[in-house]
Formats: sequence, C-alpha cells, structure tokens
Amino acid sequence: MSVPETVAGQFAPKLRERLVTLRRDLHRHPELSFAETETTARLIAVLAEIGVSDVTRVKETGAVARVPGRTRSAPVVALRGDIDALPIQEATGLSFASAVPGVMHACGHDIHASWAVGAAALLAENPAEGDVLVVLQPAEEVGQGALAVLESGALDDARAIFGGHVDRRFTVGQVVADDGPLAASADTFEIEIVGAGAHAARPHEARDPIIALAAVVMALQTVVARRLNPATPGVITVGTINAGTASNIIPDRARATGTLRAVDSGSRALMHEELRRVTEAVASGLGTEARVTIDRGPPPVVNPVQQATWAREAASAVVGANNVVPLGFLNLAAEDFSNYMERIPGCFLRIGAREPGGPVIPAHSPMFVPSEESLFVGAAVLAECARVASRSIR
Repeated sequence: MSVPETVAGQFAPKLRERLVTLRRDLHRHPELSFAETETTARLIAVLAEIGVSDVTRVKETGAVARVPGRTRSAPVVALRGDIDALPIQEATGLSFASAVPGVMHACGHDIHASWAVGAAALLAENPAEGDVLVVLQPAEEVGQGALAVLESGALDDARAIFGGHVDRRFTVGQVVADDGPLAASADTFEIEIVGAGAHAARPHEARDPIIALAAVVMALQTVVARRLNPATPGVITVGTINAGTASNIIPDRARATGTLRAVDSGSRALMHEELRRVTEAVASGLGTEARVTIDRGPPPVVNPVQQATWAREAASAVVGANNVVPLGFLNLAAEDFSNYMERIPGCFLRIGAREPGGPVIPAHSPMFVPSEESLFVGAAVLAECARVASRSIR
C-alpha cells in the first residue's frame, strides 16, 4: 500500500482484503438516505466476521457497534462513519461502479463506512482504555441521520466523538484536525411571492410575481455583502425558481428555494432575520405579498481545542506530524456531525484521498473517486483518536 508504514503495518493481509472487498461491494450497491438496508446488513456481517457482535440497530437502517475496552469503568468514546449515497448517475468507469441507476457513492461514504469497520477491527485487536461505539450512520446527505442516532439513546454514555471525511484536495496520508470552524450550518428556505395574474399583453392588469421574485433574488445578495460582518463568512444561494404555465400568461405566484450558510450562531440568526425582512419589503414595494419559510438544518461544525488536540496527537502518531496539515480555507458545506458535537465534544477530520499526482475531483460529482488507500489511513487515525481520548478524558 502507498501509505505510511505506520498505517500499512496495522492491517494484516486478510483484513486488508476484507476491507477492500467491503468497500467495493458498498460502492457497487449504493443506497439512498434511510434506505440503507442492505448496506447496514453487509456492514454488520463484516463486523461479526472480525469478532464485533454487540450491535444495536438505529432507525432501521443504522447501527452502533460496541467494541470492548481494557477497563469497564474507563470513558466511552464514539467513532462515526456515514453510509448513505447520493442521487447521481456515476461516470467513473470503475470496474465496481454503481449498479444502481441514478444512485452513486459520490461523497465517499463507502470509504467512511468501511473505515469505521476497519477502526473497529483495529480496536478489537488493540483496545482503547474504555469501550468504543462505532456508529454506522444513515442519512447524512439529508442532514437527519445524526439526530436519529442521538434520539435513539445509543450514544448516551459517550464522552467524546470523532469522525472524518475523505478529501481529494489532500493526498493520501495527510490529515486535517484543526480546531475552530470547519463547516457551516445549512438551513433551507422557501419563498412564495403572491401577486395577481393577467394576460402577458396587459401587464398593467397584473401584479407580476416573477418581477418581484427577480428583485428579491438580487436584493438577497446584499444581505451578505452589506449586513454581515465582512470578517465572517456566509452564503445565501437561491437554488430553484419556479413560476408560470405558459409564455403568454403572467402567473399569480412564483416560488424560490435555497440555502443559508453560516459559521456561528450570531451570523446565522442575522441571515435568517434579514432574509425575511428583505424579501417581505421588496415584495411589498412591488405590490405583491411574500411568504417565507426557513427550516433549520445542521449547525456549524466547530472543533473544540481540547478534542482537536487529541485528534492531532493521534494523527501524528499514525502518519507523522509533518502529515498533519491545516485545512487552509473555510469550508461552507454542511455536515450533520455537528449535531453530535452539540451534545458530545469531539473533532471532525479531513482525510487525504488523492493519489500522488492525481487531480482534485470535487465531491458530489459523477466522477468522484477517493483513493482506496485513504480507507486505511482513516481507520487507523480514528482508532487512535479513540485510544488517545479514552485515556485523556478526565
């Protein structure tokens, strides 16, 4: 394997083969959020093969496995691997490409699920001080899986939690374990503009909701540009616009949906308030009515200093301190791992997944393929995170 010897040496040939086979099987048979029935069954079967049989089912398609530690009374740590796929048609040309039309592991969750099993295998062989809960989480892509796991009570005794994401901006063997903001909140909004319809030839008889919605879309860009502190990142994106049924009809209503992304609670609240205020004011000024709905999604991922320090210690032990690198930018994508960290302190890592000299391929792309060897780095680093945290928690 083209990974540090400190990683490769932890995986016996039989375990290495078992994990590669598992990953390729998951990739070939992807399942969407809360439909991961066969995925979870396969993961539980492989856990049983490596001697981890204490498994609790969660929300039908998720599971939490308990790997015994050295000391029953020692702190419990959790590790999370998400398992769901995306509604994307794969175009990678892999020999094990998705066999499910329109569904693909385009975000690396096949690797995440496999490295969770790999971490369980390493911890079964070389345990942490306390028990480790290995979370096979459904529905990360729709932002609901972490909440389902928490609501099940399966993590009630966890004192820390760690997770990670493959990232082709970094090469295999590199690990990011920064403290501070690592990902944004992601809230969705829907705007309905209600006007009055008329014939396209007589616009003066209408109150055109399309004109009003167009003005709203442009005005919303001033929220980040003029209301948010320039030192604080934020994004408002309108993703869909729908209106009308024919080219010669002015409709009576128009709709738009989008997302708001922030990295702290204050700017998140400000963006919510300003989206409503701007939308309603602009629509009213053009003689229409605005109806705004905002649904809160995952909060920001903000890694605490203590848990990030433990993660860096673990990563340094596995891949070497020189390979523990800074993120170097602020990621405004969302990650529902943040829901865990509202209740359990933890750290979310980025695991390098680009082969040396390979291209940077964005996640959620039909061409996305993380290097398979990132599986072993992720498993080894997360297992070591559990060991470091379990002996460090006071």
